[in-house]
Amino acid sequence: MILAGCVRKFGDAIDTDSILPGRYLSSQDAAFLGSKCMEPIDPDFPRRIAPGDIIVAGRNFGCGSSREHAVIAIAGAGIACVVARSYARTFFRNAINQGLPIVVCPEACDIAVEGAPIMVDLARAVVTVGDATFGMEPFPEFLQEIVRLGGLVPYIRRQLRDPTAR
Repeated sequence: MILAGCVRKFGDAIDTDSILPGRYLSSQDAAFLGSKCMEPIDPDFPRRIAPGDIIVAGRNFGCGSSREHAVIAIAGAGIACVVARSYARTFFRNAINQGLPIVVCPEACDIAVEGAPIMVDLARAVVTVGDATFGMEPFPEFLQEIVRLGGLVPYIRRQLRDPTAR
């Protein structure tokens, strides 16, 4: 799976309230939640991005509450992937469960600037920013499959239909 777009740069400790304010939690509509993504930090964020853009952030991305709405908002905004130095554990798991690719690549985070071209190749486990390519720790095959299928629910449904599927 190869994902490519422009860098949308954020710093350290972007919490789930910054990704999606709590006042929008009554909705499950991905498009609506995406239209509110990053509202407290950058109210124009959803209008500036193009489908496929990639968030690049610092340490502890997704800290704060355990709400999965933050992941739904990111995907609903059209973001294809998040690259960060580190993630809050609950956010990391919510992202996998929702099928949002997220990777750890500190070197890419160090050089990425807003608007730069970026490519994430999940199969080869590399991130390319401009002309620089960096390795990342690959997901185990079963996590790659969860992301490929669009999240944990489609993965489990497939497992129930065909227990031998990998």
